[in-house]
This record gives sequence, C-alpha cells and structure tokens, in this order.
Amino acid sequence: MVRRCQSLWTVALMIICKYYLISIKVDEISYLGWQMVHHRTMLKNLTAYLALLSLLSSCQSTNDTSVSYNRDIRPIFNQKCLSCHGGVKQSGGFSLLFEEDAFAATESGKPAIVPGQSTKSELVRRLRHTDPELRMPYQADPLNEAEIQLVERWIKEGAKWEKHWAYIPPDPGIEPPEVKEDTWANNDIDRFILARLERESLTPNQEADRAVLLRRLSLDLIGLPPSMKEVDNFVNDAAPDAYERQVDRLLASSHFGERWAGMWLDLARYADSKGYEKDLYRSIWKFRDWVIRAFNEDKPFDEFTIEQLAGDLLPDPTQDQLVATAFHRNTMANDEGGTDNEEFRNYANIERVGTTFEVWQSTTMACVQCHSHPYDPFRQEDFYEFMAFFNNTADRDIYHEAPNLFTYEGPDKGKVEEIISWIEDHLKAEDRFTPAGTLHQQKEALLEHLGYRRIQAEFFDKSSAFIELIAPDQNALFQIQDTSWIRFDQVDLSRVANISFRYASPFGGYVEARLNSQFGPLIGNLYLPPTAPPSDPERWAKWQTRSMDIESTTGPQNLFFVFKKDKIADADLLRLDWWQLNEVPNRKDAYNATFNQQLEALWEIQPTPTPIMQELPLGKRRTTHIFERGNWLVKGREVHENIPEILGQLPEGTPANRLAMARWLVSPENPLTARVAVNRFWEQLFGYGIVETVEDMGTQSKPPSHPELLDWLAVQFSGDWHWSVKQLLRTLVTSSAYRQSTEVNAAKLEKDPRNLLLSRGPRLRLSAEQLRDQILAVSDLINLEMYGPSAKPPYPKGAGQFKFGDRYEVSDSAGQHRRAVYTYLKRTNPFPNRINFDGTDRTFCTSRRIRTNTPLQALALLNDPAYMEAAQALAQFMQAQPSLSDLDRLKAGYQRVMLHPPDERKVKILKKLYDEALAQYGPDQQSAAFALVANALLNLDEFINS
Repeated sequence: MVRRCQSLWTVALMIICKYYLISIKVDEISYLGWQMVHHRTMLKNLTAYLALLSLLSSCQSTNDTSVSYNRDIRPIFNQKCLSCHGGVKQSGGFSLLFEEDAFAATESGKPAIVPGQSTKSELVRRLRHTDPELRMPYQADPLNEAEIQLVERWIKEGAKWEKHWAYIPPDPGIEPPEVKEDTWANNDIDRFILARLERESLTPNQEADRAVLLRRLSLDLIGLPPSMKEVDNFVNDAAPDAYERQVDRLLASSHFGERWAGMWLDLARYADSKGYEKDLYRSIWKFRDWVIRAFNEDKPFDEFTIEQLAGDLLPDPTQDQLVATAFHRNTMANDEGGTDNEEFRNYANIERVGTTFEVWQSTTMACVQCHSHPYDPFRQEDFYEFMAFFNNTADRDIYHEAPNLFTYEGPDKGKVEEIISWIEDHLKAEDRFTPAGTLHQQKEALLEHLGYRRIQAEFFDKSSAFIELIAPDQNALFQIQDTSWIRFDQVDLSRVANISFRYASPFGGYVEARLNSQFGPLIGNLYLPPTAPPSDPERWAKWQTRSMDIESTTGPQNLFFVFKKDKIADADLLRLDWWQLNEVPNRKDAYNATFNQQLEALWEIQPTPTPIMQELPLGKRRTTHIFERGNWLVKGREVHENIPEILGQLPEGTPANRLAMARWLVSPENPLTARVAVNRFWEQLFGYGIVETVEDMGTQSKPPSHPELLDWLAVQFSGDWHWSVKQLLRTLVTSSAYRQSTEVNAAKLEKDPRNLLLSRGPRLRLSAEQLRDQILAVSDLINLEMYGPSAKPPYPKGAGQFKFGDRYEVSDSAGQHRRAVYTYLKRTNPFPNRINFDGTDRTFCTSRRIRTNTPLQALALLNDPAYMEAAQALAQFMQAQPSLSDLDRLKAGYQRVMLHPPDERKVKILKKLYDEALAQYGPDQQSAAFALVANALLNLDEFINS
C-alpha cells in the first residue's frame, strides 16, 4: 500500500505540474511512478485532481512518506548534475558520485550538503540562486520547483544515501505476489507478470496454436524448426504434460548447445581471425566447441564462469578447462610489422576488464580506463586494480599467440599415439624413456630426448620490426630485412655443435647467432646462398637446408638470429621455415634409417593450437600501474589486485588472483552476476530484458519492468536451481507468459506497445543464425555435423576480398550447408548475410543485437545465391509430392515452411503467384514457377519471425 501511495504521489505531482505548466521529464521519476503515468489521461478535471489529493493525504498518514534517494533524488542528480559533479568533472571540488565525496568539504572548505539542514546546504542555495553565474546547473535549465523541494526534503530528512538497486543483494526470501486470476498462472513467473498486468488493467492472451508454439519453442531452444512429424505428434498429444515433454526433448537435444553458444560467442567476441590490419587466421575453434558442449552438458553457470576466467589456475586443470580460458584469448592481436607488442598487450588487458564487467556485471567499466565513471560508483583505480588480475598472464601479443594448448584431432591423434608407441618399443635399454603430460608434451619430450630438436621459426619469443609471417598458414617467417632479428628464450645449447636452417631466398644473405642480445657474443655465422633466381615464379617454394657451426656453449641462453643482406637489399630478403639444434653426440644417430624416418614422420604431424591463459611464474610477475588518462605510456601509482568496493571484497585468506576473482563473481556476496545472467537469457526468449539495457545495470540503465521478478529469478538461479541454465530456461518457456499467442488489440498496443509487460506472446525477428539454419532445414539442405574447424560457405560475388594472401577456400558441398555457428568469421570481412541480419563482426563484446528491418535484408532473402539454392530445393520437394495437383503441392510447400496448413486467403495468393509465373516462363517451366513460389515462401513475414 505504501509503495502504491508513493507511486500515486509521483503521478499527482506530474499532473499538477502539468496543470500549472511546470515541466517534469519521465526520466526524473521512479520506475514505480512511471508504471502509472498512462493513467493521467483519466484525470481530466479538477474534481479528479482533488479526489486524488484526498487519497494522497490518507497515504501520508502512513509511516513511510520519506524521500527516497534511489527513487526521487538519484534520477535528478544523474540527469542534471553529474555531468559537472560526477566521475569525470568535480567542479568546485564537489562530486555526487560517491557518498563520501558528496558530504565532504568542497574547494571552499565547506560541504555542499549538510544532512538535516537544507538552509545551511550550499547545494540548495545554488539551486535557488537567481544569479545565472551562481545558479546551478550552470549554463543549463534550472531544476523546477518540485525537484528543488524534493532535494530540500531529502536533506531535511537526513540526506540518507542509498546504493543503486543493482548493487543491493536480492532478498533471498522473496516470494511471488498474490494475483486475482491465479488459474492463468502455470508457474511463479506468471504471478509476477500477471500482478503487473492487473495493475495496468491488461489481460494476458490465451495459449498459442500448438504448431506455432512448437515452432517458437524449437527455434528458441535449439535454433532449428521442428519437423512435420514432431509437430503432428505434439498437435495430437492429448496428455496434460505434452508441452513439458516437448520442452524436455529439446533441452536434451545435442543442438541445444549450438543455439546458445551463438549468444555466448557474441559475448566472448569469438572469431576465426585476430583483427586489426592483417586480421590473420586464429585457430581457436576448440573454444567454440567447448562452449557448445558446456551448454549441452548443462555445466553449472558458476563453473562455466570460473573455467573461462581461471580454468588454468584450478588444481590439475584438464585440457577442457584450459581450452575454456580461451575466452579471454579472443581479444584482438596486432600482427602488423613494427607495432609495439607491449602496447597491444596492454590494450588486450584493458579490453578484458571491460568485457568481464559487461558479461558478468552488466557494468560499463570501459568508461573507467581514463577517469572515474561518469555516473556509476567506480573510481579509476578500481579499473586498474581489476586489470592487475590479467596483467600477469603469459600472453604478449606475438604472432604465434603463446601460450597455446596443442592437441591432435581426428586421424592425427591416432597416428601420433601409434608412432610414439612404435618408437618406445624400439628404444635401446639405455634410452628407455616414458614421456608424461598431454599427447603433444609426450611427443615433444620424446623428440628432444632423442636429439630431434627442430623448432618452427614462427615460435620466436621476440622480434625486431619487419619480421612477419607468411599468410595464410603463418608457418614461416618472411620480410626479413637487413639487421632484422628474432629471439628464442632460454635455449639449452649444451652439446649443440651446429644449427640447421630451412630457408628460401632469391637474393641470399647471412644469419648470425648471438647470445643475449642482437649485439651480444657472436657464436656462429652462416652464408645462405640464393635458392632460386628472382625471376622464378616459384622462387619462394624452393626450400634448401644449410648448417652453421657454433662455438661451444653451456646452459640455457637467450639465442638471437640476426639476418643481414648479401649484395642486394630488398624488403623480402629470405624466408625461414624452421631451424634445428644438432647435438654431438646425438641419440638418434645411433638408430637406423627406419627409426629416424619415424621421428621425422612424428614431427611432421602438426597439432592444432588453441591460445589459452597461463599465469607467469613468481619471478617474472609484472607490476600494475594506473595509466594516467588511459595512456599506457604514462604510468601513475602502483596498484594491486582487487575488486571495486561497491561490489564487495575478495574472500579473506585466499591469494588475490584470477581464480579468487572468478569465484567472487559467482559468490553469494556478489549482487549482480545472477541478475545479469537471468536477464540475458530472458532477453533471448522475450526480446527485451527485464532490464532492457542488457549491457548496463548501472544508474543510467533502464529500470526493470518487473524488479521483483528479476530478483526472484536471480535467487532461484543461484540457489535452488544450482546455476542450471537448462532449469532456468525450462522455467521460462513453461510459463504461460511465454506460451501466449501474439495477437494484439488497440488497448495493448497503447499501453504495452513493445510488449515489455508481456500482455501477449513474444514475436521477434529471427537472428542471422536462426534464419540461415531455418532456411537450410526447411529446404532439407542442412548438414547437422557438429564440432570441428569452421566451414566456409561461398561468399556472395563482390562482397569483398581477403587481404595479405589470406585465402578463403570454399568448403565442399556438405561444409557449405553446416549450421551458422560453424561459419568462418573474419573480423575485417565477416560473412555478409551475418552482418546484414544484425549479426556482429565480434571485434568487441556484444550483449545485445539491435533488431532491424531493412530493404537490404529483403533483397538478400530474394536474391542471395545460398537462399536461391534453398528455394530451388524447396521447389523440388513440392514437385516431388506424388499424386497431387499443383494447388496441393503449393499447400504442401507452405506447410513444409510454416508447419501448419495455409488458410484459403493465402492459398489463393500462392496460386495466383504460381499461375502468373507459369504464364511468364511457359507451361513447360513448372520448376521455375515452383522455385519462384518457394522463394516467396522463404520471404514471408511469418517465416522470418518467431
């Protein structure tokens, strides 16, 4: 009752101000007040005003009439004051961002707010001042009288400060509200929805038609439409739990993970390339597969979180837990020659802070890189204290993206295991050796033990400018100019007599081996003669091997190779494939040719690398400093790992590292993570989050449409449901709110135009992935093979070219028709239809795709070769229907697409289109006429929406 009275008071204030021509903006009232703004049209005369004020007088007799900072004051400060008195500017030494700053002394030496004494508060005096040079807000419209009075009352009542609602933990005992029409409610979600609808004098819709409902459910849960058989089974299933069994069937589908991975990969900014100018290939598809499997296995969201942020720090991490850490290796990397690796390493860490907060906290922390947050309670040091968690990872923006997890896929895995077993069986007694670790570590240890120490040239630890890699495979160095160098750290040169180089060059040149610097002690020098004349078009494929004798050296050293020209200086002097350390004596030389051939064969099987996170050892840890104004070259004071004070603190007695940070994110003390997660899944199903700004739950975010429901879901998700995503989704889709029909009337359009209150079922434009997969499915072209390297469908003609020799080799026919989640994504040239239908290039984390409806989308659906191919396949299906008339074939085509028979009006339209096409193409061109109709079917509004 008290809350309703406060809401009515806000409405009355707005009405009266409007009556007296005083302006109040919607954003300046609480979301509770906004819920009733639409009622103002009912109060059209003075009698109504007086009646309302009489009601408010009785409300004020209750014991809760105080001004609320969150409800009444914060919106005023956010809109009118924080631009000059927030996190960026603190004019006059006064800031309203943090409680301690708001009540502290200003530059005048006095506080601007004196709790309990509005007449002594400089803030109030300035708000009322008549001098435009002294009146606040300065050089802006003044606050209206109602706003000033609210500020005065707040100060008189003690200026009680409140945390923003999102930073207050939800009440663990929250219960669904009582509702009048409880029979409509299928679960507790419906009671929250219905309570709000009843307040708005709205009624929910009935359940949608079964065929329509199953299509919606299937597209939402697995991203694919149901088959006609599945629809028929559901339509004819009279059991009371028929719908729930369909939900369980889809949740158990192996395609469930593919659909939900698409959402998560937007957040993880997953792509098959590194970004920036060269945007070369990145082998990170195993992370995508890990995400799919995690959703399919219903990995608890807390574990899902910890493994991605700190899987490498778990005790004895598995390969899967290491692959999970590739989440933060999806940051862009700059392979352009001459760039500063340390600069882009810092940029990657800065991006990781912003992404972590957006994904798990819906907080715009990226704002805090250069200064304190303009509106939310985060200081600049909070940003860099959090960045310290990432500053001691081993990655450093180098070509080969170390550290990597190396794995073997498919037949290669069996071959490696077979050769290792053969070698171990043929070892002499004195050479017996049982390698440990991953399969790749076993392989490397065995080869090194036997003296087969060949190193890929691209696996250098540091290089000079103008050292680059050959695209697209990046498996050799090129553009090695005069005095360019590469460095390999801590190479054990004991017993090494010479070093071999596999190279190609049309000009020839020299390579020097030096220790510890490019100008350090010279231990070897080798002339590399030309391998082919400059005019030879195959000159870079003519590889040769030469060996350099080196001086005796002991122990691990940093080994430099310095390259120098011969008689000709050129931008591309030579290319280097690999180099090899040759020991004397060497174990492998004691074995026959067959044995050594097996060693060669073992080395030739190249693994799949996946960039992962790895912590630096204690002796190599970095210090973290605040970057003045965000400039990494201007370092401020040193900071240490910590989380923002407003969000709590790390558990006592645990090391302050990424693992502690990840565990804090999903701890009961964190007020945001569960709210953010349930809001994100809600948005995927209903079109809008309970907090519409899915990416931002800060003080500038949209208010929750159903705040109590958001908290109830968060409590259930992290509590009774044990972070189960499938349990969360099952509860959402089994609600009556989700199952409603999409029918709408004038009253609902007026009161709930965007369906934020869920007065009807969700009707949404399909995502780029859902649309492509649905078209492939209904045309029976889809290839449902799961996992593995990304597929490359044909690019539309004229859609752009790949640069720097990065080839786009179209997959075979089966690969072209794989699901969209497996489509190769190059950041600087993403698949056109993905972008056309509101997908992202995944350069940065994306929480919310903005749905559009453009002519270009219609043109693509009508003309894109991939969709035309699908239309032709659908036409063949229609023609192949036995013993049917052309009219019946058209009906069969519609039913194949929409999963229910067309009504008579649609039948007439389709028949007219078919007849006109047949008249134009000729009576012997039925295939073309059916293809035109099929093309139209794939463009129906009801087909491209759920």
